[in-house]
Amino acid sequence: MTLKPFYFPAKRKTTLFLLTAAATATVAAVSQAANSDGLSPSPHFSAEIHGFVRTARAVSTVASTIVDYELSLRGLQRDSDQYRQTIPQVHLRCAKRFSKLCEANKGFYVKAGQFVASQSAIPKEYSSTLSALQDQVAPLPYNVIKEVLKVNLGPDFSDMFLSVDEQPIAAASIAQVHHAVLKSGHEVAIKVQYPWIEQQMNFDTRTMYFLSKTIGLLYPQYRFEWLPSSFAESMSSELDFVQEAKNSERAAKNFYNNKMVRVPHVFWELTTKQVLTMQFCSGHKIGDLDFLNQIGVDPEKVAKSLMELFAEMIFVHGYIHGDPHPGNILVSPEGCNGFSLVLLDHAVYRELDEEFRKDFCQLWEALILKDSKKTMVLGERFGAGKFSRYLPIIFTGTTIESKYAFGTSVEEKETMKNELKSLLFEDLSSFMESVPPDFIAIMRADGLLRSIIRKMDVSRITRLLTYTKYAVYGRLCPKLDGECKMARTNYCKF
Repeated sequence: MTLKPFYFPAKRKTTLFLLTAAATATVAAVSQAANSDGLSPSPHFSAEIHGFVRTARAVSTVASTIVDYELSLRGLQRDSDQYRQTIPQVHLRCAKRFSKLCEANKGFYVKAGQFVASQSAIPKEYSSTLSALQDQVAPLPYNVIKEVLKVNLGPDFSDMFLSVDEQPIAAASIAQVHHAVLKSGHEVAIKVQYPWIEQQMNFDTRTMYFLSKTIGLLYPQYRFEWLPSSFAESMSSELDFVQEAKNSERAAKNFYNNKMVRVPHVFWELTTKQVLTMQFCSGHKIGDLDFLNQIGVDPEKVAKSLMELFAEMIFVHGYIHGDPHPGNILVSPEGCNGFSLVLLDHAVYRELDEEFRKDFCQLWEALILKDSKKTMVLGERFGAGKFSRYLPIIFTGTTIESKYAFGTSVEEKETMKNELKSLLFEDLSSFMESVPPDFIAIMRADGLLRSIIRKMDVSRITRLLTYTKYAVYGRLCPKLDGECKMARTNYCKF
């Protein structure tokens, strides 16, 4: 079979040419700067060079991806079987390409990849591929970290400690953590921000904005502007350790009477925007099943406690931890039921609008009671419009016509499969632009939690029942405070 020659539309051809030219020019400029004679570049100049290199990689990856989609899908009707068979292959190929980009560029690109993977409205090929990215980097030498501590805590900061371990216990995209012991004998974890990280964030987020605008120019039906905006907002929060400390204290106050969760104490006299000193809490990642087996704790009990913790945040407090991945939730063998949960990394929280919180409580009740009319009304209120009929699929895994809240028949599964097939990527993009940020925040947190309990091999019914209980509490009570206490079986009596 002879293929017809393929031509890009003029606007796309011009944009692709500019992208490719920009990437080539950047690489050439960087090579020339790197090979030029003379004085060694300053740290600022070196950071700029690395920024240009990262940008060149990103531009090249986006250009290659656009070409891949264009060539692979040319001539295919979107409602055809061939299109449906081809598009997952292209998604997977391009997702792997972006994963390699994130691994090569490290830093905020890894964070961005993880952020994208946690969004419910992206193709599963992207979410499964990008979710494997690990936010781990080679740590900076202690002498660099020591200078940051001097600037923030004073030149004699070491006088406040009995010891500070020079080898970090963790190193990620924006900071590394060192174990230390105060003169008082308290064990602490010192989170120290990398000195150049804010400059890098500004550079990389500008690149991401530019690329999202470029995709929007080429494909107006794909509106991604909300994605880099949400990511930039999230990253700005992560760089302010004072705000993180405040978030931590608020979360600790919300769960003051709950002995199943521990939030590390903040040492304010040793905390600044770039340095955060908190109580050191030991434990293992929540998904470590070998550890749970070793201490004799049933994974289902741990999963139930996890879901109760976040259900209370969503439906009752209206104050949600924005990054509940396994590394931020530890299981400690200390606790009245043989364990407790340690909640870490309080950089990103979302405070729900009070009316939204109440409406979301009602939505969950409607989903469980299979009240399709109320689901559609509330969906309209949230801005979901015609996509309101998909809310049961998103949150409970059932269709809006389903008679069952906790399961589906073979026929209903087939119906759901066909409904999802009818959705185009631009439909998902339109949905994400239509719903409020509070809704997206819940979807993101819920997606991460579902991933955790799925890997723990715990039934999804645990999540559905727990959410239902707290949705009722949240609707009947104002925000949980001193006047509205809930009797929960996971509270220990001492």
